This record gives sequence, structure tokens and C-alpha cells, in this order.
Amino acid sequence: MFKNLDKKSIVQSRNGGLVKDVIMYARLIWSLVLDKRVNFFLKLLPVAALVYLVSPIDLFPGMVIPIIGALDDAAVIWIGSALFLDLCPETVVDEHMRALRKDSARSWQDAPDDADIVDGEARDVTSEQTK
Repeated sequence: MFKNLDKKSIVQSRNGGLVKDVIMYARLIWSLVLDKRVNFFLKLLPVAALVYLVSPIDLFPGMVIPIIGALDDAAVIWIGSALFLDLCPETVVDEHMRALRKDSARSWQDAPDDADIVDGEARDVTSEQTK
């Protein structure tokens, strides 16, 4: 379903684990929703999946069938996001994916050295002092 993934990356993540991948794809979907090159009606897919998630209407209520009740919510989110990513223009998805990977490649080790930090003081300015 995902164009940019190979089978090995689905089973074992190369870049930090399942949680990091889920966050990366959530950011990808968000950036695609904000992109003007993606069709408006296509943007309704992830929105509709989220609306279904918070909606009180449920195909399989969690109270009646506890395990399947949670799985249908997860399935709707997964299908909605996968379908959205598949239907988005491939060049736009690749562009956003490269930008996100570049962003996530930075780490705390890229923080500025002590020589780049300027010492300063903070103080509160009240309305009486500004008059």
C-alpha cells in the first residue's frame, strides 16, 4: 500500500522503531493535508477517518465486542491514511517524505556549541515601567 516502503522496512524499522515511524507518517499526512497541490476531496479521507474515530457511531461497539471494537477503529485509521497516501501525487509525497527525513536526521548532537550561545538576562516589564 505504501509506495515508499519495502517489505523489510514494514517488519523491522531501520530508523528507530514503530513509534518513530507512526509519528513520521502522521507528520507526512499532516503536511500533505496542508499542501495545496493535493486535491481537496482527497484530503477528506484522513479527516473522515479521524471523525469516525471520535464519533459515537461505531460499526462494532467496544462494549459489545471489546477486541473487535478497538480493531475496527484502528482499521479505519489505517485504511484511511494508507488510501490517502496512495492516492496523493507521488512526486508530492516524495518531496514531503524527503523533507521529513531530513528533519528527523537532525538530533541533539546538531545543537549549537557553547561558543554559539549568547548569555543574557530576562526581566519582566510591567505597564508602569513602560510609561
